[in-house]
Amino acid sequence: MINEIRKFIKKKNLDGYIIPKNDKFFTEYSNINNLAEATKFTGSAGFALLTKSRNYLFVDGRYTIQAKSQSGKNFEIIEIPYTWPKNIVNISNYKIGFDPKLFTKITLEKYFDNKFKLIPINFNFKNTIKKKLKKAFRLENSISGESSFSKLNKIKKFMKLKKINYLYCSASENVNWLLNIRGKDLPNSPLVNCKLIISDNGKLYLFVNPKKISGLLKKKLKSLIICKEDDLLKIIINLKKGFFCIDKNTCSLFDENIINSKFNIKNYSDPIYNLKSIKNKIEINNTIKAHIEDGVALTKFLYWFKNNKKRITEKKIEIKLERFRKKSKNYLYPSFDTIAGSGPNGAIIHYKSTEETNRKLNKNDILLIDSGGQYKWGTTDVTRTVCCGKISKEIKNNFTRVLKGHIKVVTCNLKENNNGNKIDKLARKSLKEVGLNYSHGTGHGVGFFLNVHEGPQSISKNNQVLLKKGMILSNEPGYYLKDKYGIRIENLIYIDQIKNNLVFNNLTYVPIDINLVNFKLLTYKEREYLFDYHLNVYSKISKHLNNFEKKWLISLIK
Repeated sequence: MINEIRKFIKKKNLDGYIIPKNDKFFTEYSNINNLAEATKFTGSAGFALLTKSRNYLFVDGRYTIQAKSQSGKNFEIIEIPYTWPKNIVNISNYKIGFDPKLFTKITLEKYFDNKFKLIPINFNFKNTIKKKLKKAFRLENSISGESSFSKLNKIKKFMKLKKINYLYCSASENVNWLLNIRGKDLPNSPLVNCKLIISDNGKLYLFVNPKKISGLLKKKLKSLIICKEDDLLKIIINLKKGFFCIDKNTCSLFDENIINSKFNIKNYSDPIYNLKSIKNKIEINNTIKAHIEDGVALTKFLYWFKNNKKRITEKKIEIKLERFRKKSKNYLYPSFDTIAGSGPNGAIIHYKSTEETNRKLNKNDILLIDSGGQYKWGTTDVTRTVCCGKISKEIKNNFTRVLKGHIKVVTCNLKENNNGNKIDKLARKSLKEVGLNYSHGTGHGVGFFLNVHEGPQSISKNNQVLLKKGMILSNEPGYYLKDKYGIRIENLIYIDQIKNNLVFNNLTYVPIDINLVNFKLLTYKEREYLFDYHLNVYSKISKHLNNFEKKWLISLIK
């Protein structure tokens, strides 16, 4: 592919071409990944720049080790935020091509503005997805907890308040949530790829492959007008003039230019992000049920791992865990590719084993396993770091400091720590006291039977979003020593309200490896939390375990 792009650069008289990871729907997980095809880098974020003679791969701090391992032979790895490579001179005169369907205006301004001349031009990556077309399906109100009509009324109130005539929902996850539909277009998220225009006159223009939409869905939403995926211009031409709202994070420059050709644009964030971040009681209850099933699978897996006497590979571990999950009749598929990093591979934050990297675990290795599932009805994400052999004092102490941070998050006062920025500082405190840290955020938002990563809420240094009842987040501090080991402890948590106080509650019911804990470093309250947590895990899942698994789980309650 690199040679083909270079021929294209020469033919079009360009100096370079930018390759993003995302497809035209800007989803995190897609069956199309041109960045991986060109660079061999499989991380969830990044972009590449190919010039006439050099290759550059830009990734954030989570992926620098992985990128160097996967792509370092052919690409210079540059960490975001970045300083432009010194070996590119006179870059302001460079003509750099990009596909306007794959970039938003805000992304182009953030990374490339005033650096060189951007030329909108399409390189044909010749993506062919050999996958049977599957229809979208509808979630009943007993699953979603709220009808589409109720959700639409909230959107209409927003539009009226902001004096917006049309709202363009370019994020498929938001359209799926609003219409209470799901699909099978992505490998890890139950989404149907689509976009939507909401008009203040009540009409809904859904841009989707018409073959995916059943007659039942059309009957349920009589105001729904089904349009082909690329019919935006055709629809725009026939709409009455007014104000359009687009989402700057997912509306491509191509689509924005079409809309801007006729309408005045108001750049408000799509209000659906905030609405869907707050789960109702039914969504929370369904998510709890999914996590009990997931907790059973993970606990059975951990018991097996602890008692396995054979040397096993990371790939076999992934397969074994998947088999435990598949025993649940409600399990569908992974919510992301399982990370099973043993020893030095655990230090690669978003590691994915390959034929080249697949290790056999040594007796005294620690294993970092980060995995999740899509269930009927809920999305899970959990990380555990576990051991079988002798563990050094250094690893125990660092694991315990990560655990202390994990406990600080879930037990924090949400009145004082009302956003992700403040909580992120608490999570790092114990590590920072000894000069240690980690390069990723402490937590991300999670969808209801949707994307495993969603906003606007997160536990990270730059997130100021006010935390509210019903939000689901991950709690996952960690520590990574390059070429040695990685540690991460992750639970999903949700925000509940007791009287007038907001509190975090755990959704994840999976034991924590106490063999990695230095109890001397824990305070009385932290030891009490660990005791109560394992007691709660036992009460939730023990009836689904055999006697050997129960006995092992009881041994952790101390």
